Amino acid sequence: MAERKAVEKMGELLKLLLVFFQIGLFSIGGGYAIIPFIQQLVVEKYSWVSQRIFTDIITISQMTPGPLAVNTSTFVGLQIAGIPGAIIATFGCVISGVGISILLYRFFEKFNKSVYVLEALNGLRSASLGLIISASATILLLTFLGTSAISVATNVDWIAVAVFTGSLFVLRKWKMNPILLMVLTGILGGIIQ
Repeated sequence: MAERKAVEKMGELLKLLLVFFQIGLFSIGGGYAIIPFIQQLVVEKYSWVSQRIFTDIITISQMTPGPLAVNTSTFVGLQIAGIPGAIIATFGCVISGVGISILLYRFFEKFNKSVYVLEALNGLRSASLGLIISASATILLLTFLGTSAISVATNVDWIAVAVFTGSLFVLRKWKMNPILLMVLTGILGGIIQ
């Protein structure tokens, strides 16, 4: 019985490693660009966490130091398999980026004067912008509607809309420190909820 649980635990850790290796492998364009992909794997495909928990994880990942994809992998791994899951998921996410960075360094070292390479980078920059806009829309939909899909029957979280609008106004009008604003809105959210 104990042996079977150990095998199941190892299988779960291996799945976490492979999923977050894949996420790290395709984290081109930065953390915000990868949010829809992480959501697809973690929430929809494997059902490791709910939409609400995923939104909370993304929020916490944005507030903690470090890259968004790495922070998200740590928090999801912690939810799924505790400390070992956090370590394995984080390792999977980071190791692929390290490997890609080494390969890209070698590539750019060799072809840094190529016009074709520079034009390809311009195209990648445009694609990254589109992915970041998509991630922003996903975060707003999750916050305001509780889902990333727009449908007629969704309930709008008017409190979240009001806090967002008020925060944006305060940030633009009085140039408030963003960290202080996050702390205050976090306290406000804790009081309201």
